[in-house]
Amino acid sequence: MSNSSKAKFSTRMLTTLALLTAIEIVLSRFLSISMWNIKIGFSFVPVVAAAILYGPLAAGIVGALADFVGALLFPIGAYFPGFTLTAFLTGLVYGLFLYRNQGWPQIIAAVAVNQFVLSLFLNTLWISVLYNSPYVPLLATRIIQCVVLSVVQLLCIPAIAKVVARFRGSIQS
Repeated sequence: MSNSSKAKFSTRMLTTLALLTAIEIVLSRFLSISMWNIKIGFSFVPVVAAAILYGPLAAGIVGALADFVGALLFPIGAYFPGFTLTAFLTGLVYGLFLYRNQGWPQIIAAVAVNQFVLSLFLNTLWISVLYNSPYVPLLATRIIQCVVLSVVQLLCIPAIAKVVARFRGSIQS
């Protein structure tokens, strides 16, 4: 088994991903501003950290697992698998853009895809289906959330990248 294969499945990596998943659950379920159609918070932070440290698949798993386990342990409403899919895709997008390089073009692209494709269009579709609400009016109310979170993420992701870079050796070794 090569060193890269060992690193992909190390106990340290699984422990780190489990910790990031737990942090995401706490940030999402207890430290976010939530209404039935809008959610603003910092639950993206552990997913971004997983993306930078371990790449798209690991970040996708953190996002999806946190959504699923959070919905089981601390339900906010009915569980809907569409949101878990979006959480996985969110981590995947962060990983695709941020795993190797956290420059401004990558950060802007990751935030834009996540906020204005996945959150605005896809999550709005899931809310529309789940609550039987008309899609376009719902879309209009969710634009504010996406703009606010875009600004928050654009300000936070460079700081997250610096913190992760500082501790990368101790986390990954």
